[in-house]
Amino acid sequence: MSNSTNSPISHNVYFEGKVQSLGLETAKGKATVGVMKKGTYTFAASSPEKMVIISGIMEVKLTADGAIKKYAEQEAFDVAAGTSFEATCNDDVAYLCYYG
Repeated sequence: MSNSTNSPISHNVYFEGKVQSLGLETAKGKATVGVMKKGTYTFAASSPEKMVIISGIMEVKLTADGAIKKYAEQEAFDVAAGTSFEATCNDDVAYLCYYG
């Protein structure tokens, strides 16, 4: 059993509460599971990230290529370190984000 059970769960709140996430340790390393309310949000990635959509549809514009692509339930996309991405949610979206 890992030591993560002894550390508190981190709770992050962004964009006036419209985006919230809880931190956890997984077999793949640090991750967050969260919810984004309807809206458009820009995030900066200081380390590589893999975003997995759990519920809903997210339109994503990666600054690396500028293309917009839709991701639905169980689809994932990668964000390179030192870049950002714009996420547009037309309804509530649940996600899992791996950092590494």
